[in-house]
Formats: sequence, C-alpha cells, structure tokens
Amino acid sequence: MPGIAAIYEFLVKGRKRLGYRVQMDTTANDVGETAAPGALGELSKEGVPLVDPSIVLLRIENTGRTNIDEHDYAVRDDDRAGIRVSFPGRRVVGVVVTELSDENLRSSLSGLTVREDLVELPKVPMNRHDHYKVLAALDSTDGRKKTDGAYPDPIVVGTIKGGVGDGRIIETRSRIGTSRRAMMLIAFLVVLVVAQSLVFLRSDTRTPLDCAEGRLAISGSTAFEPVIREAARSYQDVCPAAEFAFEMRGSGEGLLALDQSGELAFSDGEKPDGMPGLVARPIAFVLFTLVVNADTGVKDLTTAQIRRLYRGEIGNWKEIGGADEAVRLISRNPGSGTRAAFQRRVLGGVREPGSNSDNCRDRDPGTPAGVVRCARNSTEDVLRAVADTPGALGYSELGAATGRSGSALVRIDGHPATVDDADHGTYPFWETELGYTFGDPDAHSLAASFLRYLTNQVGADIIRAHGDRPCAELANPQLCHPNPAAVPAD
Repeated sequence: MPGIAAIYEFLVKGRKRLGYRVQMDTTANDVGETAAPGALGELSKEGVPLVDPSIVLLRIENTGRTNIDEHDYAVRDDDRAGIRVSFPGRRVVGVVVTELSDENLRSSLSGLTVREDLVELPKVPMNRHDHYKVLAALDSTDGRKKTDGAYPDPIVVGTIKGGVGDGRIIETRSRIGTSRRAMMLIAFLVVLVVAQSLVFLRSDTRTPLDCAEGRLAISGSTAFEPVIREAARSYQDVCPAAEFAFEMRGSGEGLLALDQSGELAFSDGEKPDGMPGLVARPIAFVLFTLVVNADTGVKDLTTAQIRRLYRGEIGNWKEIGGADEAVRLISRNPGSGTRAAFQRRVLGGVREPGSNSDNCRDRDPGTPAGVVRCARNSTEDVLRAVADTPGALGYSELGAATGRSGSALVRIDGHPATVDDADHGTYPFWETELGYTFGDPDAHSLAASFLRYLTNQVGADIIRAHGDRPCAELANPQLCHPNPAAVPAD
C-alpha cells in the first residue's frame, strides 16, 4: 500500500537525516563590557585586532533513525569535506570544536579546515542522536565595521545519500508554534492513516510493515555480535512485540546449537560438512585484522613472516625488526569462525598448532619448548589479552580492534584492512558473514523478518557503521557467495 509505505518511510523508519542549528550568531563589539573583558576584548588575528568581530555557534546533529557513515556523504571520495559552511560578508579567523556527544567523534573532526569565508567539516560518522558543535570567530571581509544591520545567515551545504527528500542537510532550529505548511502535512497524514487503517482492519490481522512478533534465539559469531545486537535494538524500536535472546559463543557452537534446536545463527564463513539441514544467506563482507601489543614495535608483516610466526620459527620480535620481546600468540579457540578464516586466508589452509599456555605469558609445565600459544573464547577476550600481554600477537574483527589502547593494528604485505583492498584482492583477511536457519523459515516469522531487516537500508547502515560492508555494495559481490576461494598455501 503506497500510502502506508509513505507514512512508514516518513514517520517510522526515518532513514538518514543530518541537521544543523545556528545556536548563536552575534557581534562581539564592545557595546558594553565588564572592567576586565579578557579575551573577548582582544579578539585578533596574528596580533591585528578584528574590525567587526562576530561569533557563530553551529550544532551538527544526526536527527534520523539510522547511523550515518563517512561513505554516506554524497561527495567525491577524494573530497575530505562532508559539510561546507560559508559566511557571506565575513571571513573566518578561528574555529574550535566545543562539544561532542561522543568522544569517538574527536578523531574524525581532526580534518576540519578553514578557507577565507568557508569552514569545511569532514565526513564524520555519526550514530543516532550524535551531535557536535563548532564555534567560529569571524571578521568582516572588507575590513570595515558593518553599520546597516546584521550579516546574512550562514549557509550550510551537505548531502547524504539515501537521505530524506533530496538528502540535503536541513535546519532543525526550534520554532514556537507550528507552520501552516506543517499543519497541512499533519492533516493530510491523519486522513491517510484513517483511510488506510480501514483496509488493514478488513484485509490483514498481522502486524504491518514487515514487523514480526515473538521471541528469537540468536547464536554464533562473537565477531559479528556488536552488529547483531545493535540491529536487534533498532528492529525493536520499530517492532516492539519482538524479543531477542543472545547466545554468542562463536560460529562453531552457534551452528551446532542451530542444528539441534536454535532458530538463527551467524557464522564467519561457511558451515562445516555434516549439517545438510542448515541454509545460508550472505549478510555482510567482514574485515579482520592482525593486532599486536603496542610495545612490540611492529606495524606491518608480510604473509611469509606471519606464517613463520605461527609455525614457531620466529621466537623474538627483534628477529624481524621489532622490540626485544618474546613472541606470544593469542588465538581463538577451535570452532571459531575467525580462527577458521585466519587459517584459510592468511595461513594458506594450515591449521594452527594447539595451545601450550593458560595465562598466555608462560608455557604450561610439561609442554615442549617453543613459542607461547594460548586461545580465548571470544573476540573481546583475545583483544584484552593482546593489550595486557607483552609481545602478544592475535587477530580480530576490524571494528572491535580499532581504537583500543595498548594494542596496534598490523598491515599485511603493506596493505591495511580496508574494504577496497580486500575487494580488489590486495588484502587477504576477510570473510563472508552468513546467517543460517534450519531449513527455510516461514516468511512471516521473526527469523525471516530480521534477516530481511539486516539487508535493507537500516541494517546496511548498521553494518557499514561497524566497518563492514553489505555484500551488494562490493565491486565484486561474488566474493560473498558461499564457498569462496581460499588463499593458496606457499
């Protein structure tokens, strides 16, 4: 029903909305001042006092129901600016970021630049309800004090792919009362809802808009767990009658539980033999990375060096140019999809040797001499152990490993873990995230509805926000097909 779909798109789903508010735009002339005006009385650029100083406080905010990723900004890939703010009649003499809703925004805003009357804001990834504020100090362009009234309003330009309307960043300044245009829109929507609701009452007793109700048990990959949990919360925002239960203990255990009694499992890669009843659906292209303790002094390893490390042929990082520190290998337990992907794509199909340590620092009594090896149950456990263990080397899903203190990401053969490098074959450590059901679920079930949700616009936004990619967005989408080619051994 097109009418209901329009209401859903506008009022419920929300899609992408990027907004701005000019919270202050005022002159800074000394009309009145305290006995000690301080810096406000000394605004200058390179020691020269400003002629007609003014100050603007701008708030940028995600006002939609979905996350905004840096790739959602509708500008060229080589253009670092996502939003441009111009000040007609004024030049920018200084800019500072004054407020962040999330400290994770700080690194993205390091690319802020200024050119004459223009402030260029970078492509900042923003989760739902995120915002930041920018304070700009300005002076007149012609070096003369303005005497005929206020300057023109700042002009904010930015566009979001898949956004509401034409995707432009829109002003969200609060206003008293409701405009006539808004009242007309509300009246139209009310009439449409009433008319369409009669059709629902006569023709369909199910919850509309692809919502499903009930309880869904989800198991499997700890690497993909953050995506699944966020998607489930977002699904419940729209479909509150749905309930989710999580048992994320790794891909292998998840598939085994599904084969016995579960409803939905996620796996980093294809199921093992012996589970003919499980049906796979490609969900995402997931990047993985090697990660080392920050004190190793290593940032780049060749494939040959990685394989020598895991064969136990390199026992100290100084042998390959790192610190004088013993190598300690921290892996995932057997059955982990991340471990299987590492063995298949980086080690050339060779299985990792078994563990010889419980604490990841010392070999257990009675074990043969050699490199210390230990294994952990989850992605989080591996990353914590790498950061806490001198000389440690491990592997993890990229999003979980990014920005953590005490550890560093490792390039492979000079290439970082990026979608472009993996998509074009220059970065080897990736896997297809597959959603498994036991047979084909009923089309109206919560399992089927949630799988569809993961591959629609909202689910795709969440996947991208965690550093992964929906399969359909790859240059080579066939990479996501089950039975992907393995990396050959040396």
